[in-house]
Amino acid sequence: MAAPPLPLVLAAAAIASLVILVLVVFACRRWRRAVVAAAPQPPPRAAADVVAASPVRSQNEDLNKPLLEILDDHSSQSNTFPGNVVGESSKVQTSRSDTSPRSHGISDSGRTYPADSCTPQGETHVIDVTDDTSEEFHLGSTLKCTKQTSWSRPDKKHKRWGSGEDNKNGSISLKDNTYRSNLDVEVIAGPSHGISCSRQSTSPTIPITLGRVPPSDLVLKDSEVSGKHARINWNAKTLKWEIVDMGSLNGTFVNSRAVHHPNVGSRHWGEPAELADGDIITLGTSSKLSVQISLQNQRVPAGIGMASDPMVGRRSGKKLAMEDISFCQCPLQGVEQFGLFGIFDGHGGDGAARAVSKIFPENVATLLSHHETKEKVLSYSDASDVLRYAFTMTEAAIDHEYEGCTATVLLIWFDQKKDCFAQCANLGDSACVMSVNGKMIEMTEDHRVASVTERARIARAGQALKAGEVRINGLNLARMFGDKFLKEQDSRFSSEPYVSQAVHITKACTAFAVIASDGLWDVISTKRAVQLVVEGRERNSGDSASADKVANRILSEARNLRTKDNTSVIFVDFDILRTDHCIAK
Repeated sequence: MAAPPLPLVLAAAAIASLVILVLVVFACRRWRRAVVAAAPQPPPRAAADVVAASPVRSQNEDLNKPLLEILDDHSSQSNTFPGNVVGESSKVQTSRSDTSPRSHGISDSGRTYPADSCTPQGETHVIDVTDDTSEEFHLGSTLKCTKQTSWSRPDKKHKRWGSGEDNKNGSISLKDNTYRSNLDVEVIAGPSHGISCSRQSTSPTIPITLGRVPPSDLVLKDSEVSGKHARINWNAKTLKWEIVDMGSLNGTFVNSRAVHHPNVGSRHWGEPAELADGDIITLGTSSKLSVQISLQNQRVPAGIGMASDPMVGRRSGKKLAMEDISFCQCPLQGVEQFGLFGIFDGHGGDGAARAVSKIFPENVATLLSHHETKEKVLSYSDASDVLRYAFTMTEAAIDHEYEGCTATVLLIWFDQKKDCFAQCANLGDSACVMSVNGKMIEMTEDHRVASVTERARIARAGQALKAGEVRINGLNLARMFGDKFLKEQDSRFSSEPYVSQAVHITKACTAFAVIASDGLWDVISTKRAVQLVVEGRERNSGDSASADKVANRILSEARNLRTKDNTSVIFVDFDILRTDHCIAK
């Protein structure tokens, strides 16, 4: 019998191989189904986590649900400087005391010095109270983690696990609510590594919202982070910082312990969990945040009021990133006769402002800790050398190339007669104004490019500005801390402060001071600020919390006038302050 043709043999072999392959695949599929059926099934997804097909969605739904969305790349942590704005006022600015706010424009008719303003620097100024009255991607859907996390639910509230006494790790004793706490949160792992946000336990305290999309205060470009994932707030009753999960899809963890709702993904909020210095917050699996809590401000004596608000952006209509840092240390650490107040307004981020708020007070305290320096200040009633050298030391200590900040500081001290002296130094456009027996004294100098004094300084250096030129390399300021790159490129930038003359305030005086960032002075004059204080003191006379109420009254005025910049206010009531035994010894 003849052998079959070769093509037929090959065809038969191919068919046999195909049949065997089909049988193997079929057997594997049956085995896989059996394994899956035997494995434990996860709980069913909540209805809120299913992507809706409705064509109309509210903004709140977009923020709170993991919907697939195409958004512009919003980021409040931008480090770019604004360029020259079309239509920006090119008019030269003068004194803030009696004129309209800077946003309204001021004529270039020469600088005027009102009778109640501070005399020019270099002259003696003493008030005689006896005669005067990432990887770039579009922010999309929240991706469900495949990793299952085991956790146990506490009975009522999450407590600080393993915490010690109440007065450790940045927490505050319930017996003394005059202390203030500083909170710094920084992303140390994940796609948004490096961004940070800070808060102080002022009243009222503005919470920090953590989420994937604006208007969250800390925007994390992580697909496992929900639109609004978690919130950190100050608990005025327990005097501690707390975090609460806002119904996130992938959960919130503190030191690897879950603080979200037991039914993760149900969109129900978790219970508040206390935070302590050194804690690590994890959102989902990849984004980790470090927590730093400190008592930088120490004890705030009576007569000091502090208030701040990031305000709402001019074009976006959303809350701005907070770049103002306020500081109060009274008495100054290691130098009990002295107190220091300051506002540092950052640009390009809050990094420089945060650094300066820590370094500058340390420098002042170090200088005054030398017996000879301290005695010289007390003998001559003048701390101008100390303030200037502290500014020089601080500028040398920071290394911020593309971030900067303004600085307005008020140094006060008491002598043995409980007479008070106040002296101010500043860089930039934050300002301080004092009132002594009804006499208004402007303690700072405006260092915007548009101001008369700053244009004169630049002209004296041989680099006069052109008419209508109100910015240098995109900045409207000519003096600031930081911005090292710009200072290397253009010698017109400076970190030399203006230092006022010391103001002598005897026990017979009625005196106060207002320090504020430019968000306030954009909409009201110094004269109006003094008027608001006078009205607020009369309204809250005898109230132990009157200083805070006055500060918030000033802040509310800026808010009502729709200022479009971060606004911080420090109010110092010398009449009440001198009664505090901790400083006026």
